[in-house]
Amino acid sequence: MREIRIAYLGFGNVGRALAKLFEDKKSELAERYQISVKVTGISTARHGSAIDPGGLDMARACETPDLGVISRRPVRDSFEFIQECGAQVLFENTPVNYANGQPAVDHLKTALELGMHAITANKGPVVHAYAELTQIAREHGKKFFFESTVMDGAPIFSLFREALPGATLKSFRGVLNSTTNMILTRMEAGEEFDQAVKYCQQIGIAETDPSGDVDGWDAAVKVAALSAVLMGIELKPVDIDRTGIGEITLESIAEARQKNMRWKLVCSAQREGDSVAARVAPELVGVNSALYNVNGTTSVVQFETDVLGLLSVIEANPGPHTTAYGLFADFLNAVRMD
Repeated sequence: MREIRIAYLGFGNVGRALAKLFEDKKSELAERYQISVKVTGISTARHGSAIDPGGLDMARACETPDLGVISRRPVRDSFEFIQECGAQVLFENTPVNYANGQPAVDHLKTALELGMHAITANKGPVVHAYAELTQIAREHGKKFFFESTVMDGAPIFSLFREALPGATLKSFRGVLNSTTNMILTRMEAGEEFDQAVKYCQQIGIAETDPSGDVDGWDAAVKVAALSAVLMGIELKPVDIDRTGIGEITLESIAEARQKNMRWKLVCSAQREGDSVAARVAPELVGVNSALYNVNGTTSVVQFETDVLGLLSVIEANPGPHTTAYGLFADFLNAVRMD
């Protein structure tokens, strides 16, 4: 039985869902993979940090409003936490910075350079430092994995990494932002735009300021991440032709429905030689499109490669539990390669 020491940098809804998943899968990890997990550190922005080389009491950690009361080794900041936590795997789940990916990029660099596998659900480092972090991981014999950054736990990156060797991605097209898809679905049912946005805020899939979703920034970041990893061509979100859904009205939705069509915020990228033409914009899709019946918070992406026809991946009703599974799958894929 191998014992793997892990640490959480960021412990919000996703981190707690991951902790629960580890507990739920405890017996399976032992019986199927001969692995046990010990949490040696948790660090948060608002609730302090806790480090214990002997293993933290996770039930207590999940309940306490102040992690500092159970810590044996206080730390000054996130970087000292990474250095002191003694983990073999770091889960980096701090808030995304669309502009430059910091401080998550440096968190992941630090972990890799200290000999940890680095796993994240944060899109920023994939967009802004994928090549650099991958190279650092390779130099240290560790893994930098990030399955949960696009479509939560759906196997997008690992699909190409493991199941499609030798395949060249020519283009992709999909609905990748759950919030805008829910807004458009609610508007089809007759709600005004502002009402639909408020509903998304109430159920926790939209921020107080929803502009990152409705203006297409979140979708653009995901397109940039897919381009960097699957096409080998780095794009910044500002380089992507981007239009949000703010101009779509109930009238335009009704007109589309009369034609048996629907508005979707479509993400697309097409390889053009050594470059990629990428776009995020509302489009009308018809009944023959794989995007047509993707409603609510469901997402879809359709790939075109040089060796297969169109290949679609659909994820229904994502949430913290599906994001947590992506992190969990990355963990298993990383430690099984040790």
